[in-house]
Amino acid sequence: MNFSCNALVVPARLAHPVHLRPLVLDATALQRVAAGNIGYIAGRGWRAYLNNDGSRSFPNLRAEVLIREAGVEPDDTIHGTALFLGYVNPGEETDAPHHLISLAEQLFDMPLAA
Repeated sequence: MNFSCNALVVPARLAHPVHLRPLVLDATALQRVAAGNIGYIAGRGWRAYLNNDGSRSFPNLRAEVLIREAGVEPDDTIHGTALFLGYVNPGEETDAPHHLISLAEQLFDMPLAA
């Protein structure tokens, strides 16, 4: 089943901007963004999808700060691009939650929502 939702994308490289991106979710969409096998960190109403073998990519300081400020303490350093989506039930992804987008706007001093 394919469906579209708006994801909050936090690239590891600081030269690349944090942005919102429409994403058609299918069996391989998250793997394409994460550039490999994916894992996730869950918060209240959201998930951050990450490369499961992140040690091979750049540390993602912005995603780590956003995850911490959203109330979750990561076990390890975050690496690679992080893709934030909302979720209702396991396996039911939705648009990135507004409170997470607002937090990212405040932390990174950049407007994301139109």
